[in-house]
Amino acid sequence: MDKLIIKGNNPLSGEVSVSGAKNAVLPILAASVMPKSDVKISNIPHLHDVTTTIDLLGRMGVSIMMDEKMDIHLDPTKIKNFFAPYELVKTMRSSILVLGPLLTRFGEAKVSLPGGCAIGTRPVNMHIQALRDMGADVEITDGYIIAKCKRLKGTKIQFPESSVTGTENIIMAGCLAEGTTKILNAAKEPEVIDLSNFLIKMGAKISGHGTETVEIEGVSELNGTHYSVLPDRIETGTFLVAGAITGGKIKIKNTVSEHVGVIIEKLREAGAKIDVTPTTINLDMKGRRPKPIDIETGPYPKFPTDMQAQITALNSIASGKSQIKENIFENRFMHVQEMNRMGANIIVKNNCAHVVGVESLIGAPVMATDLRASASLILAGLIASGTTEIGRIYHIDRGYDCIEEKLRQLGAKIERVPM
Repeated sequence: MDKLIIKGNNPLSGEVSVSGAKNAVLPILAASVMPKSDVKISNIPHLHDVTTTIDLLGRMGVSIMMDEKMDIHLDPTKIKNFFAPYELVKTMRSSILVLGPLLTRFGEAKVSLPGGCAIGTRPVNMHIQALRDMGADVEITDGYIIAKCKRLKGTKIQFPESSVTGTENIIMAGCLAEGTTKILNAAKEPEVIDLSNFLIKMGAKISGHGTETVEIEGVSELNGTHYSVLPDRIETGTFLVAGAITGGKIKIKNTVSEHVGVIIEKLREAGAKIDVTPTTINLDMKGRRPKPIDIETGPYPKFPTDMQAQITALNSIASGKSQIKENIFENRFMHVQEMNRMGANIIVKNNCAHVVGVESLIGAPVMATDLRASASLILAGLIASGTTEIGRIYHIDRGYDCIEEKLRQLGAKIERVPM
């Protein structure tokens, strides 16, 4: 097991390229079991969750090859196993995403109840009920979801709350179902749009993706294609905050600036000068300490919960008081205790963190508790005086592609060493 060692308190400067989006590539990989010919996927980030998903597909019988450009070729024509075992998928939430594709393509699936970050309950009930509404026989036995059907039937699905993975699962399930599936209160995230575009390129008939109402007209089969995954908006946001928290000047390339509009707006409020093109973002903090910013998380296009911890780090050294309200997940302030060990002044009450900015943080040994919390501790380490050691960094490898290498490109003093 490794740890990160950071010697902080120096502004970042330079350019960095954003990798493919974790939350887009995982459902796209899950959907690759659906066509009757091979698929080629580009712009794949090198992440633990991606490796685990590819391993899962291989166990099912998907033939997998990586070419010299690091594109992945998947041939799903010899799938014989419709099983996602606990020991393989226990570390990631997205394992549930193979349920809809396997069921609609092969008529059966056995998928372990998902794991992932320990940031509160993320119920799979909506997935299960929606598939039952489409005619599937679904039961939970010994920690596994076991589902069967002859052919799913299109119907109207009303989600009680917005769910990204729920929307994605039912979009995929609807593609090969009989008739039309209509999803109400669908998630509008860019990753949902990216998955839909991938499915459309394979021959699916989907409309309304990116809105609250998505319609899928079932087709008899899908065919393979070549698709490039969209850039990661959370990685983009994390590097923007890294520039802002250190008073630095950075350029972010290979991104989609419109996907991070709300983050850009908040960082301008914090005092950053930001210029954008459709695929690049320039941020200049001019050496200034950030102003405090209040945020409230919500489904896209509201402020993303996956950026909440990073903004908490920014506010910890801001010039005043701020409030951060978390509306998506309970138990998502576990990074606060570790930041307070570094000298931050943060009090959590219910789903709100009340932050009083301090002049500086002090390096200390800290421990990552989940994916985005680990990113926030890296950001805190970048601005802290002295040395910060971050343990349990396997969390960061689930969602960031070579983060310490990219930060070193920007001048950060950060290295990965064995524990």
